[in-house]
Amino acid sequence: RCADGAALRWCISGTLCASFLGLGMSIAVLGPTLPTLAANVGKNVSDLYYIFVGRSLGSLGGSVVGGVLLDCMNATLLLAFSMLGTAAGLYAIPWSKESLLLTILMSVIGGSMGILDTGGNVLALYTWGAEAGPHLQALHFSFAAGAFLAPIVAQMDLGSSESQELAGAEKKNQSVLKSVPTASAALTTPAPNDHRSESFLWSYIFIGTYILLVSIFFFVLYSKSSSTRDKSKASAQKDRLAKYHWPLVGLLFVFFLFYVGAEVTYGSYVYTYAMVFAEMKESEAATLNSVFWGTFAVCRGAAIFGAAFLSPATMIVISLLCSAASSTALAFFAHYRAALWVGTAVYGASMATIFPSGIAWIEQYTVVEGKTASLFVVGAALGEMCIPVAVGYLQGRYHHVPVVMYAAFVTSIVTVLLFPAMYKLATWPQQRESQGVSDKETRKTLLSNSRLTEDEEEEEHVREWKDADFEIVEMNDKVTNSLTDTSRGIPGDSPAEVSLQPHLDDALGDHPDGSPARQNGIVDWEKSE
Repeated sequence: RCADGAALRWCISGTLCASFLGLGMSIAVLGPTLPTLAANVGKNVSDLYYIFVGRSLGSLGGSVVGGVLLDCMNATLLLAFSMLGTAAGLYAIPWSKESLLLTILMSVIGGSMGILDTGGNVLALYTWGAEAGPHLQALHFSFAAGAFLAPIVAQMDLGSSESQELAGAEKKNQSVLKSVPTASAALTTPAPNDHRSESFLWSYIFIGTYILLVSIFFFVLYSKSSSTRDKSKASAQKDRLAKYHWPLVGLLFVFFLFYVGAEVTYGSYVYTYAMVFAEMKESEAATLNSVFWGTFAVCRGAAIFGAAFLSPATMIVISLLCSAASSTALAFFAHYRAALWVGTAVYGASMATIFPSGIAWIEQYTVVEGKTASLFVVGAALGEMCIPVAVGYLQGRYHHVPVVMYAAFVTSIVTVLLFPAMYKLATWPQQRESQGVSDKETRKTLLSNSRLTEDEEEEEHVREWKDADFEIVEMNDKVTNSLTDTSRGIPGDSPAEVSLQPHLDDALGDHPDGSPARQNGIVDWEKSE
C-alpha cells in the first residue's frame, strides 16, 4: 500500500507538470498566431488588445472561482474539467470569425487557466505536504518550458513559402498601422491564404489535443484517488492556522503583486529600453531580451534540485538579495554595456524561484487552502496587469527617464522589505508560545521534584513510626507472656498476684482516665527520641 501511495503521488506530480506545460503553450501560442487571428476576424493587430484584457479578466475570475471550488470538490476532478475547457477553447479559436466571439473564447480559456494555476499549486501541497518544494519548482519550470515550445509548435507546419507570405503580411500590416486605417480599410486588409490558416489551425489543434489527453489523465487519477483530497484536507484542517493567518496572506498577496509585476514589466520593456536608451540594434536587443527569459527558465529548472537541499526561506532570501543587487546595477549603472548584460542575466535568474518558493514557505506556517491560493494567483495577476500599464504610462510622460529600470529597483526594495515583515509575523507567535510551553514544563518539573522530595520525607517518617510501633508491640507481648507464666504458678489470690496486677494493668489494661497504656508507651518513646 505504501508503494502504491508513493506511485500515485508521483503520477499526480507528473500530470501536474504536463498540465503546466500545456498552460505555458496555451498562453504563449497567441503571440505568433496573432496576425492570422486578426485577419480571421477582419481586424488589425492593434485592434485586438481587448482579447488580452478578456483573458486577464477571465484568469482573475477563474482564480477566485477555483479557490472556492477547491474547498468544495475533489481537486483532480476540478483540474480535469478546467483542462477540458481549455482544450475546447483552443479548438474553437482558429474557427472564430467575429472579434466578440474571439474575446469570449479567450475569457473562457483565461478562466480555465486561472483554475489550473490555483488548483495545481494547491494539489501539489495536498499531495506532498512539507516535501512540496521541488515539485512546485517543477510545475513552474514546466510552464516556462511550455512558453518556450509554443512558438516552435506554431511554426512547425509552415514551409518556406508560407513563411515568406507571413513576412509580407506582417510588413503590410505594419504599414496599415502607420496609416491609421478606417474600419473599411481594415476590412479590406488581405487575409492569409487558406493553406496558411490551416497551418496555424493545426498548431491550435495540436496544443488542444495535448491538453485533452492531460485532462483524461486527471480523470483517471480521480477514479484512482477519489478520497485523496478529502483525507489530505482533513489532515490539513487538524493543523492550527497561524495566529495572524489573514494578515500574513495579505502581505504575501502584496509581495506577489510586486514580484510578478516586476518580472512581466522588465521582460516586456527591456527590448524597448535596449533600442531607445542603450541604442542597440534590433538583433542585439532581442538577444538581451532572450538572455533575461533564458536565465529565468534555466534557474527554474535548477531550482527543482536546489529545493531538495535548501529551505524555501533560504531560496527566497538568496533570490531577493540577487534581485536587489542586479536591479541597483540596472538602475544606476546600465549605461555600461557590461552592467546591462550581467544585470539582466542576474535579474532574470533571481526572479525564477520566488513564486513557488513563496507558496512552499507559507505552507510551513499556516494551512494553504483553495481560497488562500486563489488570493496569491489574483495578486500575481493584478501585478501583471497594473504595474506594466503604470510603467508604460510613466515612460510615455517622461521620455528621457529609464522608468523600467527604476521600477525594477523600487519593486526589488519593496519585496526585500516585505519578506522580513512576513517572516516575523509568521514566526513570532510560535516563538512566544514555544517559550511559554517551555516555561510551563520547567515549572511542572520543579514542582514535581519538590513534591517527590516531600513524599520521600513523609514515607521515611511513616517507616520510622511503623518500626517503633512494632518494637513497642513486641515488648508488650513479652511482658504479657512473662506475667501470665508467673500467675499460673501461684494458686488463688496471693499477694504476689495482687502486687503484680497493677503492673499488668499498666502494660495491658486501661487507666482510669481511659488512655491506653500502649499509647503512653509510644509517647514516652517519642520523648526519649
